Amino acid sequence: MSSDQTLDDGELPAEGIDNETRITMEMLHAVDGEERLSQRGLASRLNIALGLTNAYLKRCVRLGLVKVRKIPPNRYAYYLTPKGFGEKSRLTANYLFQSFDYYRRARNQCDQLLGEAADKGLRKVALVGAGELAEIALLCALQHDIEVVGVADKKATANRFRHVDLVRDPASLPTFDLVLICDMKNPQSSFEELTGQYGAERIRAPALLKISSPLLQQLGADHSETNP
Repeated sequence: MSSDQTLDDGELPAEGIDNETRITMEMLHAVDGEERLSQRGLASRLNIALGLTNAYLKRCVRLGLVKVRKIPPNRYAYYLTPKGFGEKSRLTANYLFQSFDYYRRARNQCDQLLGEAADKGLRKVALVGAGELAEIALLCALQHDIEVVGVADKKATANRFRHVDLVRDPASLPTFDLVLICDMKNPQSSFEELTGQYGAERIRAPALLKISSPLLQQLGADHSETNP
């Protein structure tokens, strides 16, 4: 990969380790796949700021994953080192493992919550948050004869999410018995807002969203006691 921009000494911002791993992995793949990709092109591919791209690339060079060579006029070419190839493979394997582990936990937790709802006769469920977790919940709902009346997402730009209606406000959905939070970006805010509208008793959320709520924690504790 080549660039007409030198690396600065800026520090990386504090980020979650999963996101950091993903960016590093994608950067190593990009450097390996296209030598002539500029830093600006790399920033666009990774969907991050140019300064952040510069900082990650600097760290990869410092760790010995990438080597830099100056080419005229005042440009730089970047190549993966043998260590970089090994790290790329390791990060890719770990990322795939984490992805499968996330899917397994999300599926189990959604299946548990929807199964409990079905047992109580709560057959109409609304999902809040359109994304991977909502897709998993839709699949789990089919196993329990649960009707997902629709998905609500404040940033919705379409009117369908897979095979159900997609709206911006849950109040626009048909009548439902229960709300399952699938919002992975702001789950706590969604929970607090929905609680104010419908009451906490009608809200459920997978434990992986880590929502702080005495009621949700008690529901989880009750399930643990009856299902050791």
